Amino acid sequence: MSKKEIIATSKAPQAIGPYSQAVKVGDTVYLSGQIPLIPETMELVTGDIKAQAKQVFDNLAAVAAAAGGSLDDAVKVNISLIDLGDFVDVNEVMANVFQQPFPARACVQVAALPKGSAIEVEVILSV
Repeated sequence: MSKKEIIATSKAPQAIGPYSQAVKVGDTVYLSGQIPLIPETMELVTGDIKAQAKQVFDNLAAVAAAAGGSLDDAVKVNISLIDLGDFVDVNEVMANVFQQPFPARACVQVAALPKGSAIEVEVILSV
């Protein structure tokens, strides 16, 4: 039976609820959803959806590093947007974060996200 390891880093925003930044079980790491919070201030980054998406992926990269991996180890990405009109811009940011072969992905529109964020992304890694 695999034991779970809780992953935490000060280089990414602290959890704003009863959850861990990530949980590692065996070679799989489940990164909790990140919104565009600046780790040092816990405030949402200002700017357009590209700036917000970049902050989200920077946060996820920090958690991935704390787990002993990187976003290059991503096998699944789940994106939630409050406006699917941002889909093309988020794809552009993702193209600068991930290399081929790309991870599997889902992208959905939701009614709202924590703290009024426009985007939330969660990732599963295989390290």
